[in-house]
Amino acid sequence: MANKRDYYEVLGVDKGASDDDVKKAYRKLARQYHPDVNKAADAEDKFKEVKEAYEVLSDDQKRATYDQYGHVDPNQGFGGGGADFSGGFGDIFDMFFGGGGGRRDPNAPQRGNDLQYSMTIEFKEAVFGKETDITIPRTENCDTCHGSGAKPGTKPDTCSTCHGTGQQEVVQNTPFGRMVNRRACQTCGGKGQIIRERCSTCNGQGKVKKQRKIHVKIPAGVDDGAQLRMSGEGEGGLRGGPAGDLYIVIRVKSHEFFERENDDIYCEIPLTFAQAALGDEIEIPTLTEKVKLKIPAGTQTGTYFRLKGKGVPRLRGIGQGDQHVKVVVVTPTKLTDEQRELLRQFAGLNGEHTHEQQQSFFDRMKKAFRGD
Repeated sequence: MANKRDYYEVLGVDKGASDDDVKKAYRKLARQYHPDVNKAADAEDKFKEVKEAYEVLSDDQKRATYDQYGHVDPNQGFGGGGADFSGGFGDIFDMFFGGGGGRRDPNAPQRGNDLQYSMTIEFKEAVFGKETDITIPRTENCDTCHGSGAKPGTKPDTCSTCHGTGQQEVVQNTPFGRMVNRRACQTCGGKGQIIRERCSTCNGQGKVKKQRKIHVKIPAGVDDGAQLRMSGEGEGGLRGGPAGDLYIVIRVKSHEFFERENDDIYCEIPLTFAQAALGDEIEIPTLTEKVKLKIPAGTQTGTYFRLKGKGVPRLRGIGQGDQHVKVVVVTPTKLTDEQRELLRQFAGLNGEHTHEQQQSFFDRMKKAFRGD
C-alpha cells in the first residue's frame, strides 16, 4: 500500500472535486492510456491505476472511507478482509458512450471504439474537394460466431457464481457497520458469461482484426485541422452494440504561391517601377484561371487589390471568399550607365536629391549635431 499514489493525484483533481470533475478526468486519462489505443509498455498499468482511482472516487461511500483512511485498511485487527477499492479491468468505452458512471450490465450491448485517421491532401484538393479510398485497420465482429465468441451451434453459459451480473459482493464488518463492496467476478472475469466451446476463428474473443477499405468524400472548402466524422465506420460493437465512428483529421499542404485565411486567398505580385508609376494591366493567376487586373498609375508598394468571389468555396454556406492581391514594387539591383543617367535626370526633374546631394546633406547634418 505504501507505494500507491494518491488517487486524487492519479486523476489530477483536487480533493474537493465534484463528481463531474472526477468523471471528466477519468475519461480523459482512460482514453489516453487504454491498451487498445496506447501501445506503450506501461500503458496497461497506468490504465489500471486510473480505473482503480476512479472506482473509489466515483463512489460516495468508498471516497468517504478513502478520505479518512487513505490506502490503509480500516478493517485490520477486526477480523474482516480489507475493502477492495480496485475494480476489474473492464472496457472504458461503456463509460464514454453508455452514459453515466454506474455499474454496467456485462451482457448488455456495448458500442464499439471510435477510430482516428490522419489524411494529408494538396492545397487545391482542400479547396475543390476530393473523393478517395483509404484503408484502415480495425476490429470487427467475427463473422463465424457473430460476435458471441462461442463455437457455432453453441452459446455462452450464464456464470453460476455471479448469475450473469459480472460482479461479486464482499460483506465486511467494520467499526462503522457492515460494508458491502463489489468487485469483478473471479470466475468469469466480470463478463457474466462463460464460453465452454470457443469459436475457432476468433478464439472466443468475438472480434477479429481486419483491413477495411472506406470511400471518403472530402467536401470543397475544407481547411487544415478539420475533422470529418464517418458514422459507424469505427470498430464493431459487442453483443449487438452499434459500431463506433471514424474521425478523419485533414492536414493540408502549403502552396508555393497562394496563402489561405479562412475562405480568402492571398498572393503577392511583383511590379516594376515603371508599371507602378505609369499604371498597367496585368494577368493574375487565381485558383481556377487567369484574370486581368488594372493597376492605376501611382500605385504604391504594399497596396492590396480584391478579386471578389475568387477565393475558397464556403464549407457551410453559399458562394466563395475573395482573393487579395498585394503588389510589391521591385527595385532593380543592376543598372546600365544609361539607365542610371536617366534616373538621375528623372530625379532632378522631380526635385529629388541624388546620392551625391544626399551625402552633402548628411555632412551638414553631422556638423549641426557637433555644434559647428
